[in-house]
Amino acid sequence: MIDKLEATILGAMQAIFDELGWLGVTIIMIVENATGLTPSEVVLGFAGWMLIDAHGLPFTTVFWGGLAAAIGSVIGSSMLYWAARIGGRPVVDRMAKFFRIDMRHIERVERMAEKWGTGFIFFGRLLPGIRTLVAIPAGLTRIPFATFAAATFAGAYIWCTLFIGAGYFLGHEWHLLSGIVKQAIPYAMMAAVLTGISFVFWQFWLKKKWSPAKVEIE
Repeated sequence: MIDKLEATILGAMQAIFDELGWLGVTIIMIVENATGLTPSEVVLGFAGWMLIDAHGLPFTTVFWGGLAAAIGSVIGSSMLYWAARIGGRPVVDRMAKFFRIDMRHIERVERMAEKWGTGFIFFGRLLPGIRTLVAIPAGLTRIPFATFAAATFAGAYIWCTLFIGAGYFLGHEWHLLSGIVKQAIPYAMMAAVLTGISFVFWQFWLKKKWSPAKVEIE
């Protein structure tokens, strides 16, 4: 059953890529970021093989493909952002029930967003499992949209370019990406925690360095 479903999804993606090229990648990434239903590593890896390697295009095409995918990521994430910002908690609760998302995951991500701010949006886009959820707490906490969009684009561009590049290098073996991602999740989470701690210390150092010195008047 799973193999049949996977074959159906891949067949649909192939038809979209054949017809629309990189515009198809943008559209699928909009859906992926707005719903979380389509694994991005599969979409991007398949695009790297089918749209670049299979056509004998140069490696530099990977960076243009990353741009197309990142634009789709920003559009899809913006839908979640505005739904959470305008609708508030009631809309988020309904979305969680509809997409069968455990609210504890959203609440955990929300606490992290409140604590780390813009840095969390950027680094969160690079973490499997929560990368599509970061838009919800960003909307709930009313992080400025321009800041959210910029951080989302930067993180999404890195993510998309890496996986399109991996699909390009793996060629016919691009499907191995899904297993690689699952194995890499613990290491990615550890790296994210260490990066977050370093970011906090850096912010503290900057604040201490540039804070005006107190002058005591006798």
